[in-house]
Parts: sequence; C-alpha cells; structure tokens
Amino acid sequence: MATKTVTGIRLSALCPKFLHTNSTSHTWPFSAIAELIDNAYDPDVNAKQIWIDKTVINDNVCLTFTDNGNGMTSEKLHKMLSFGFSDKVAVNGRVPVGLYGNGFKSGSMRLGKDAIVFTKNGESTCVGLLSQTYLEAIKAEHVMVPIVSFDRQRQIINPGESRGNLKALLTHSLFSSEDKLLAELDAILGKKGTRIIIWNLRRDKNGKTEFDFDKDKYDIRIPEDLDEATGKRGYKKQERMDQNVPESDYSLRAYCSILYLKPRMQIVIRGQKVQTQLVSKSLAYIERDIYRPKFLGAKTVRITFGFNCRNKDHYGIMMYHRNRLIKAYERVGCQLKANNMGVGVVGIIECNFLKPTHNKQDFDYTNEYR
Repeated sequence: MATKTVTGIRLSALCPKFLHTNSTSHTWPFSAIAELIDNAYDPDVNAKQIWIDKTVINDNVCLTFTDNGNGMTSEKLHKMLSFGFSDKVAVNGRVPVGLYGNGFKSGSMRLGKDAIVFTKNGESTCVGLLSQTYLEAIKAEHVMVPIVSFDRQRQIINPGESRGNLKALLTHSLFSSEDKLLAELDAILGKKGTRIIIWNLRRDKNGKTEFDFDKDKYDIRIPEDLDEATGKRGYKKQERMDQNVPESDYSLRAYCSILYLKPRMQIVIRGQKVQTQLVSKSLAYIERDIYRPKFLGAKTVRITFGFNCRNKDHYGIMMYHRNRLIKAYERVGCQLKANNMGVGVVGIIECNFLKPTHNKQDFDYTNEYR
C-alpha cells in the first residue's frame, strides 16, 4: 500500500527498474563518466584532484572514482543516492555544473548495475549502496539505499538502527566484513574525500565490458565497432558516423583533456595525469567575434575562431555551458555543405544562456538554440 499524506493523497514511490530506465539517457558511456567527474568538480565538493581507475575485486572488474573534496555527511550521502534532491548552489561565484541532482544516479547506473560510495567529511565516515542487484535479490518494490556511518573512532553510529543497513552492505556489496569496508575507506587519502566503486559493468553480447582497458594501460577506451554491412571498423559516438572521428570520442584521456574550458581540478586516469588541452591555445590564425542575440538584451557572448593545425578533419563549434563541454565539433553553416568551406575551422563558445539536456551532451532544442 502506498504511503499517504495527512490529506490522504498518495505519495509517489520509485520502482527499482527506474534505476536502469533513468540511466538510458546516457547513450555514450563517457557521458556517464563525466557526470561523476562533475560531482567532484562542483563547488560544494571542490575537489582538487580526482583519480579514475580500473581494479578487480573478488574477480569483478570495477571502475573507481576517488576525489579529495569535502566529503559528505550521512544526510548528504542519502540525498546523493536518492531521487528528488538537488541542493547545489554557487559557492564564491562558482556555479555548479549540475542542475537536476540526478548525475550520480544516471551516470553510475549507466556504467554498471551496482555502486558503493565511501566518504569522509572530517567528522565522520559513511558508506552507502545503490545496487540494482541488491534490489532484485530482495524483490524490493521501492528503491532502498543502505547507509552506515562511523565516528572518528570507527565505531558505528546508532548501531541498533544501523544493523539492517550493515547486513545489507555486507551481504550484497563486494565487501563481506566491517573490516573490509573500513579498509576501503583508507583508500581515501587525507581526512576528507569520496570514493565510488562501480561493478557489474555493462557488457556486450560476447560478455566483454564496453571499455577497452588493454590497448593503453594509461587510458580507458571505447573499442571499435564492426559495421556488419560494410565490414569496416570504426568508432560511433551518438549521431557522429563520419570516418574521421576525434580521439575524444573513444579515448577517456582525450575527452577529459577538453572537458572543462578553464580546468580547476586535476584528473588522473589510471595513475597518469591528464594533460589539459586549452582548445583556443592550440589553434592558429585566431579571430574573435562578438555574438549579440536579441534575447540576451545588452549582454554579449564572445566566440573564438581558429584553424585546427593538429588535424584539419576535426572542426566545428566547441560548445561549453558553465565551463563544461556539452557539444564538441558541432558543424554549422557552410561546414555542413559538400565543399571545403570552413574545413579545419574550430569555434569556441560558452553558451550559459542555453539549457543542457539531462545527459549534458546536447542543448534543449529551443528558439534560442536554433
């Protein structure tokens, strides 16, 4: 029976299957990874570094995301693992990338069926589980998120209330004892930070994970697809099907190098720092233009143009929103025609006046966007 308010109106409850449905907005796996990077980057967390890695725990291939940000309280962790909460606000003028409070849920569940979060905030430490496997095993009708908190002495806070949560964590996560949970918290260096482990990663029909961890030991890559019609191999990123796809479509290292217009956080992939690529600094014959849309009133938007010397086949507009890349190499105007006009020309614009879609890989198709 659904819970009712004092007025007798039934409250909405979330079915566990929604975890998968919600994740399908991410058709491209790097889009899901970017959501987890954004969470560490946002001003309320304010991490200076995030480490992304692949590890194996109990024969399970896992993705790990560890940051040295502010960490979370038990209440804040519950909000992150639950739906319907978004308390992101600007801090010292820095506006958060996130809009909907949905990034962790959609991103983590797109990458794998199960995620466990370890976090320290300087006062306490918490562990929380968001797991489709757990919910299926207990035949849950609603999404439930077991959370256990420890004090500075590593004693469980409210042990009576936490008993059921701890049992769920030890039974349905990769860690079968309290000591193993606490040992994983030690992977967060310093007094504050957060560590996310995702397992039961998505696999193809041959049982292989959708990521290639072997081609480059310092990268996480999307393997080439075989086009059965032509017999050719190539990379497919959403609607982009041309032959000369940018490296950022299939290399996480390359994608992270252009993810932020002005980076404020260092990203480390598989033990090696990402070399930030300031796109405008890599262009030749730079020109700048001022865009004055009527709907912005007196405000103007600067666009930087230049020629891509590294690869003239990669061209179009790099569209950022609140410092975060939304659309890369979006061809416009003469670049869409079957001639050489605009080939090699890259434009860079920060479109804070537009609204990104939920997966942050496109903009709402409004009059302002057109």
